[in-house]
Amino acid sequence: MAGAAAGVSISISISTAARSLLRRRRSYTSASTLRPPPFAFRSRSITPTPRPPPLPLPLRVCSKATQPGNKNRRRNTSILIRHVTASATSNILVDAGKFFYHSALQWFPIYGLRRLDAVLITHSHADAIGGLDDLRDWTNNVQPHIPIYVAQRDFEVMQKTHYYLVDTSVVLPGAAVSELQFNIIKEEPFTVHNLKVTPLPVWHGPGYRSLGFRFGDVCYISDASEIPEETYELMYNCDLLVLDALRPDRSSTTHFGLPKALVEVRKIKPKRTLFTGMMHLMDHDKINEDLLKLKETEGLDIQLSYDGLRVPVSL
Repeated sequence: MAGAAAGVSISISISTAARSLLRRRRSYTSASTLRPPPFAFRSRSITPTPRPPPLPLPLRVCSKATQPGNKNRRRNTSILIRHVTASATSNILVDAGKFFYHSALQWFPIYGLRRLDAVLITHSHADAIGGLDDLRDWTNNVQPHIPIYVAQRDFEVMQKTHYYLVDTSVVLPGAAVSELQFNIIKEEPFTVHNLKVTPLPVWHGPGYRSLGFRFGDVCYISDASEIPEETYELMYNCDLLVLDALRPDRSSTTHFGLPKALVEVRKIKPKRTLFTGMMHLMDHDKINEDLLKLKETEGLDIQLSYDGLRVPVSL
């Protein structure tokens, strides 16, 4: 990790979103722990009952997303903050979506990551909490438990979707599920392993509240369609902004598109911006080439992030 001012640094690994037909983390036990794909199935019929039509093969996907190492190959949006101080190093994850396990298999060995010291949850959609069950590979093999920091409204969703992780008394003996310690957070600053975290409340569609987070002078907002006025004040003097930008042409009901995301960047005025959460229409090289022109014309330092990106920052 990079050197730090005042003995403190944060290194952020960014994984962008999986929002096309094909999307795209090493196991601490063995390769045999890998699961077969959930869509692999076989059916057999002995009666003349109607069968659903077969899936069209090959699937129509972004061709670049099929290429290993291509920056258009994206999984669920997430960041991992490696907070280094003189006394300890903490790995703080934001969101564990459906494909977190696969991302960890790929990127944790590369960056020397092992423990998960905390998980912060932005909202309770599957792309943010769908991988909570896979945290068992950590609590069964690496550490006894993982603290989860989540808003009350999202915890109530988890009580339904992941009831056996919230109330482990329902788990049958011998079934080793993820050992998670749930901590309810409010829309006010809190501390995780000596790192101050400021929630950044946003709207993720009409009436649906999601959270971004500020760590020092880093602001992270992965899922947003509107930023309330009071949240802008929390992002004052932001050095690095990581912001949702789903489509190249327009916003959707629940996400900023590129035009609206650029409006937000001009309003927030960060020193540097990385867009995240892109769908397959956001070609990495092409969009970045266009964004580079804004540095020449407006002095805006903006680029698309990509899976496995590492950004050294200081506090």
